[in-house]
Amino acid sequence: MIKRYFITGTDTNIGKTLSVCALLQSIIRSGKRVIGCKLIASGCKKTQYGLRNNDAIKFMNINNVNVTYSNINPFTFFHATSPHIASAQENCKICKQDLSFSLKKFTRITDWLIIEGAGGWYVPINVNLLYSQWVKSEKIPVILVIGMKLGCINHALLTVEAINNAKVPLAGWIINNCDKNMPFKYKYVQFFKKKINAPMIGNIPFLSKENMQLNLDKYIFFKRIK
Repeated sequence: MIKRYFITGTDTNIGKTLSVCALLQSIIRSGKRVIGCKLIASGCKKTQYGLRNNDAIKFMNINNVNVTYSNINPFTFFHATSPHIASAQENCKICKQDLSFSLKKFTRITDWLIIEGAGGWYVPINVNLLYSQWVKSEKIPVILVIGMKLGCINHALLTVEAINNAKVPLAGWIINNCDKNMPFKYKYVQFFKKKINAPMIGNIPFLSKENMQLNLDKYIFFKRIK
């Protein structure tokens, strides 16, 4: 049976994509087939092939299952804003059924499916639906990426509480050290270990752009993934 995980974060631009790349590399090293996808992406660039998202392209370059870009990123938007606004501006409404249909395409061709969310847990995908509500309806376990920066304790605990209240399984959490000069990092990690009832499955150090896709799997504790 396919293993599916939804990757959310404490905020936008805190390392979800980096964490997905690390997870993909780790799963491939274990000998399994894996697909990383970003079903919804705003702020995409215009190319000769249509709108393209850099994060989705990164996943395509790592995936060990050959699938088309449109399968990896079926909902692409030019405007760099919340999906419910971008989709309305571009006359392309996103609904639960469309997202679920996109998932079915992967069912028989991979062992693992890693889905990167858009922004944080409560991001809306249309005026009536949050992305998290779809995740709940699909019963997809969640992995939380915590961007290690000032304020992350509040953001992390609020997100964990929201996930628990939705009765969605929290499979684990990943620390991404996005602030190079963040003090007392170890104490933050120790606090999270006491407060979050799920395993820490990764701890990614601050990385330069040149090293952001090199041997990332060494920062993932693969055996802790439920």
